[in-house]
Amino acid sequence: MASSTLSPITPSQLCSTKNIAQAVFVKPMRSHTNNSMSNGRRNNGIRCMATSIPADNVPDMEKRKLLNLLLLGALSLPSAGMLLPYTYFFVPPGGSGAGGGTVAKDALGNDVVAAEWLKVHGPNDRTLTQGLKGDPTYLVVESDRTLATYGINAVCTHLGCVVPWNAAENKFLCPCHGSQYNNQGKVVRGPAPLSLALAHADVNVDDGKVVFVPWVETDFRTGDAPWWS
Repeated sequence: MASSTLSPITPSQLCSTKNIAQAVFVKPMRSHTNNSMSNGRRNNGIRCMATSIPADNVPDMEKRKLLNLLLLGALSLPSAGMLLPYTYFFVPPGGSGAGGGTVAKDALGNDVVAAEWLKVHGPNDRTLTQGLKGDPTYLVVESDRTLATYGINAVCTHLGCVVPWNAAENKFLCPCHGSQYNNQGKVVRGPAPLSLALAHADVNVDDGKVVFVPWVETDFRTGDAPWWS
């Protein structure tokens, strides 16, 4: 009976902790020679044969890197598209004016030019425009047909309703819960706890546009510090 033989094992095929190895167990080789039978010995052995792949030579590594980059790009594009609307949400509408203010805009979205505005808005007029942070803000025309140096925020200090101007009563009357403000926006009847917020209404000397600027000084109507700043 022919005996099994093993191919020679080179050093590179030995098991190593630094390489990925697969062990192959070979059946023990038995000898039937007279000499081995007479001694009653069995020549049994288990040898470890290893095949290894270097860690820096993994097959298709470049393809895997390329697929990872493609996957990252595919996820980034829709994510960026979804984030853009949220970014624009936090950007206040309206153009910027001198001193970090906001150019007032009329109901059609056009910039308000003081001279043109006074041609069509008479004495004691209060008309809504778009002001700071996009809030509805009244542009005030004084009794001498000049533009007031302040604008009045139309948001009620009770629950946030937009308060209309009532020319017949010379007051701002809130239709939601009955709060009342005088012609300068000072609260005269609750449940609103505070007067309407103010903003400076400046006229740009270069183009004549009305620019709303945050009011941070004392409230001239009450003598108190501005609650809105």
